[in-house]
Amino acid sequence: MVERTKEIENMEERPLIEHLRELAYRLKRIFISLLITFLIYFMIGVQFITTSLPFPFFGLKYILVTIPYLYPSIFNSIAVQLTQVFIYDELPKGVKLIIINLFDPLFASFYISLYLALFTSIPIIVREIWAFIAPGLYEHEKRLLKSAIIPAFLLFALGSSFAYFILIPLMLKIVLIYAKALGPAVLSTLGLRSFISTIMTLMIATGLAFELPLIMTGLTAMEIVKSTTWLQNWRWGVLISFIIAWIISPGTTGGIIETVIGLILSSLFFVGAIASKLVEKKRYKTKIG
Repeated sequence: MVERTKEIENMEERPLIEHLRELAYRLKRIFISLLITFLIYFMIGVQFITTSLPFPFFGLKYILVTIPYLYPSIFNSIAVQLTQVFIYDELPKGVKLIIINLFDPLFASFYISLYLALFTSIPIIVREIWAFIAPGLYEHEKRLLKSAIIPAFLLFALGSSFAYFILIPLMLKIVLIYAKALGPAVLSTLGLRSFISTIMTLMIATGLAFELPLIMTGLTAMEIVKSTTWLQNWRWGVLISFIIAWIISPGTTGGIIETVIGLILSSLFFVGAIASKLVEKKRYKTKIG
């Protein structure tokens, strides 16, 4: 209690206009970082060259080294190269991509560049948000948020990987089965822009959805929600999980993808509830000790 009182006394109260200026400054820095990284992915290509370098060790004279180099290119940028990876990795055999609108390839590169910019700018975004909110936090809240940065990044990457390697291939196979069931009069084609936007949307949405256990544990650690509340209201947790699954799903698989995502999110809810219980027990033992 004494420590909390000292923390309150140390906080400096500032006028609202200063907070708004600080917020605008932090948002400006985030926007600039997103813009720079977006332009790199959208306008810069990467190639690899193999060359020999002197290596007078272990009886060797030279070793082969692969070196990446960047060059300006809109038509063979990193986003375009990654689009090719998506097409050849995710597109099932027998399905063809078509260009419906004139600028579909451009929009495909735009979506991928935006996703990569968001993903690689996460450290800067977190740093700017932290710099804005840290002066108004207590010491234990600062420690809690610092400890959650790496798990949040890993959970987002895990969710995006789950969508890329499991959800999206499953969805496309189901769509292909439906298309073949309609007979030879129906061609198995997908629009390029729709294909890329669906991949990006699922990867971002699933990555954010995988943050659920961390959010639940954080709310319990900050003594906002008790761990027993999560367990007592597990039916609501499952219901909300399936509602989220319905929102982020493309809705073209007859409920199969929605069910899979809903089950995964429900499992994550119970993981969060168990983790919250463990955090609460640890805090209780610390207080007793």
